[in-house]
Amino acid sequence: MRLRTTLVDSIMHVMDSAFDPTFGEAWNRRQIGDALSMPNTHALVVDVDGRLVENSGGDAVGFVLTRHAPGEEELLLIAVSPQHRGKGLAQALIDRLFEAARGRGAARIYLEMRRGNPAIHLYEKVGFEPIGMRPNYYRTANGERIDAITFGRSI
Repeated sequence: MRLRTTLVDSIMHVMDSAFDPTFGEAWNRRQIGDALSMPNTHALVVDVDGRLVENSGGDAVGFVLTRHAPGEEELLLIAVSPQHRGKGLAQALIDRLFEAARGRGAARIYLEMRRGNPAIHLYEKVGFEPIGMRPNYYRTANGERIDAITFGRSI
């Protein structure tokens, strides 16, 4: 299916530069393709001007990947290419996510991140609050264990 291949390509274009390999947070092409093959998984991809790539024809510089369940949505991944950070693209992606999730009937959004992830500033800015923790959940490339923090936000 060409549409999914193009979407996977756009996401991988950003993924390859956006995640520090130390933490093992990036997904591979197969994981993205498998997730997108499920009807409850959704992606938004934006260009440098914050326009949806499918509408603009521009190159992908950011994306958000989510999974929907009745009444809620889980933010699985969000990334902006390093050279385009600080321009409000991640917040624009989250704003679009909130709108799309409400349209799918979600009343709440959840996410999980490693302790120490600098994205916490963005999540707190847009109203996410910590609701739980999984001690020593993540393992870095050098074997260090890091807590996972779960956040939630009503939309």
